[in-house]
Amino acid sequence: MDFLRPASWEEALAAKAEHPTAVPIAGGTDVMVEINFDQRRPEYLLDLGRVAELHAWEVGEENVRLGASVPYTRVIEDLRTELPGLALAGHTVGSPQIRNRGSVGGNLGAASPAGDSHPALLAAGAEVEVESVRGTRFIPVEEFYTGVKRNALRPDELIKTIHIKKATGAQQFSKVGTRNAMVIAVCAFGIALHPETRTVRTGIGSAAPTPLRATAAEDFLNAALADGGFWESGKSITPSIARQFAELASGACSPIDDVRGSARYRRHAVGIMARRTLGWVWDAYRCGGTRTTEGGAQCA
Repeated sequence: MDFLRPASWEEALAAKAEHPTAVPIAGGTDVMVEINFDQRRPEYLLDLGRVAELHAWEVGEENVRLGASVPYTRVIEDLRTELPGLALAGHTVGSPQIRNRGSVGGNLGAASPAGDSHPALLAAGAEVEVESVRGTRFIPVEEFYTGVKRNALRPDELIKTIHIKKATGAQQFSKVGTRNAMVIAVCAFGIALHPETRTVRTGIGSAAPTPLRATAAEDFLNAALADGGFWESGKSITPSIARQFAELASGACSPIDDVRGSARYRRHAVGIMARRTLGWVWDAYRCGGTRTTEGGAQCA
């Protein structure tokens, strides 16, 4: 196994073009586990640790530009106001040591259906900037996942930046696991309110071959909120609307039975999480907030 260690982004792209099978490594929280267990033995490892721009982020007027190697700890500590859903998801990732190394870009590259960042990225409306020596592409995050642990990257491309819309409304993330820490999700759910467009977006993890949005649930809820004047009035969402939203979110899943949980349980749990997180984010909206904690917001 050869080890490539570019010092700049240009060198990294050149190395990937010359060695398309090279496996990128930054934090190593996924790749090194697979290598240590002899599940992967790549011919080349492409270490991106010295590429400075991958470790940087920038907060703009509407978006956050998040370098692919920015660790979860930085999202949690420095971007929780702009990206509250992703920060909540980051809290559930592994241990403090893993959060100090693991990154959103690495999660995207691995493309595991159980990746903790995916539901939050889907709900927030993220776009993945990828680049090669041939040029740059911007891929909506819902189009980035192409199969179980497969993504839309071409052989010579690397993830450079994740562009994520700054929160203008409350966001929430919920995860079911066999314990509270150091656990792979049995299933997960993310939701984000976008008051400027009067829409709600969702994200589901570990309940289908790829992370996905519950688009039918979104369409139903967006129509129900508009028809009932909920955005203008700020009144509570009725139990019947919340129940229908949860059923549609559950129906979006196509899970499997595995050692972590049954397909039936995953569908049920996604529905429960959808109903609860909808209540939490809507309570925060009614209180005029953009952030929530588990259990919802408390209006003064």
